[in-house]
Amino acid sequence: MSRSVLLLRAVNVSGRNSVPMARLREVLAAETDLVGVSTYIASGNIICESPVDPDAACGAVRVAIHAEFGVDTPVIHRTHEQLVSSESAQPFPEGDVKFVHAMFLEGTPADGALEALETRRLPGERLALIGDDLWIDYGDGGVHSTKLTKPVLDRALGVAGTARNLRTTRTLIELTA
Repeated sequence: MSRSVLLLRAVNVSGRNSVPMARLREVLAAETDLVGVSTYIASGNIICESPVDPDAACGAVRVAIHAEFGVDTPVIHRTHEQLVSSESAQPFPEGDVKFVHAMFLEGTPADGALEALETRRLPGERLALIGDDLWIDYGDGGVHSTKLTKPVLDRALGVAGTARNLRTTRTLIELTA
């Protein structure tokens, strides 16, 4: 049995888009076909057995969250193998696990996305696009001082994504193993 994670974008952030994880688990058990559901931290990491049809599962989770909580959030699927592959390919192994982030994308980013983002990068920040994952090293300034904001990333990438720091990504690898 393989395990996956369904990643929610921008839930439980600064008091907005509230999706309580305990209630979410109940809703998913009642409203979806997901099996073996658990969650990890309040930022929206749903661990489950890998769904037969990941796109349908993401759609069902999105609909259930919107119906129950009034929050419309992209839901992005990654298998254990995809997480391992992404983490092993990330180009910033010496970066701080709190400041290196993987932005998991819903699909293929727009042509020229990385070049567009490079113009917004602060000194010390680094970017790498590997498949459908954008790796960002925010450097010493961290995510709070960056110009690579959600609107900037969305415009350049042309596809939704959700970011997790390297520490959380590694934990998700362990939880889906």
